Amino acid sequence: MKFLVTGSAGLVGRQVVKDLLRSYTQVYSCYHTSKPEDGIATPLDLTDKDGIIKVVESTKPDVIIHLAAMTNVDLCETQKDLVTKINAKSTAVLAEQAKKLGAFMVYVSTDYVFDGEEGLKKESDNTEPIDHYGKSKLEGEKAVEEIAAKWCIARTSTPYGIHPKKKSFPIFIAENLKAKIPLDIITDQYTSPTYVPNLSRMLIEISSRNIQGILHVSGATRISRYDMAEIVAEKLGLDKKLLRPVNMENMNWTARRPRDSSLDVSKATSLLKEKPMTVELGLDMFIHELKTSNII
Repeated sequence: MKFLVTGSAGLVGRQVVKDLLRSYTQVYSCYHTSKPEDGIATPLDLTDKDGIIKVVESTKPDVIIHLAAMTNVDLCETQKDLVTKINAKSTAVLAEQAKKLGAFMVYVSTDYVFDGEEGLKKESDNTEPIDHYGKSKLEGEKAVEEIAAKWCIARTSTPYGIHPKKKSFPIFIAENLKAKIPLDIITDQYTSPTYVPNLSRMLIEISSRNIQGILHVSGATRISRYDMAEIVAEKLGLDKKLLRPVNMENMNWTARRPRDSSLDVSKATSLLKEKPMTVELGLDMFIHELKTSNII
């Protein structure tokens, strides 16, 4: 099987490519600015429709895993045309090309397609994004549903893992607490934090088994940022008193955020061999990974 992975230099894409190469030899690692370490490096500009078509036509993948997106929520609010082009219109182009090739398309979407009024959302629940990032990702979802012949929309939530440039939330907490720096952490925003290697294996299983439809592939725990920070502090023996509770209303954000965008993963738990991990298990594995890599 040939795989084409967009966003392959990102937090999730980097792991997906590494994991795919354990079983498959032809993995096209698409990137825009940062060249990926693994796979067949393939330049791709998601604002260039003709360029997208050329890349897919020349590589002829059996599976497209579409991870690349503009994800800075506040920036998305101020650059709406650009984020629509990157997150929605490029997805429609990829879906059209997947259909032409008979390729299976996995579109990685987000918990931000929900309004956040109630958490633990199921795949069948109504989507109602409250910011432009969520709206653009939902547009991408609709394009995949309407255009692609074989597809899975895989929604996830707040991924954390190791990346050479991007600092995941648990690392941010650990570094600051080690340096005795007090931190303001939000107590009233809930998500389903997702350990990246767990997410990667779920996405690869979906791809190799051609599991179709919408699937929530996040972590298995609904938790606030503050509670997660406390767990990190406890596991590393750091001072929890440096964590200062704040509310969402105290944050100086440009875009609105869902208050509770946690996901119900019961469908993925019953369907997949690679089960969504609890936050406790995910953090245990992540901290072990950080220690063995001498990051903390």
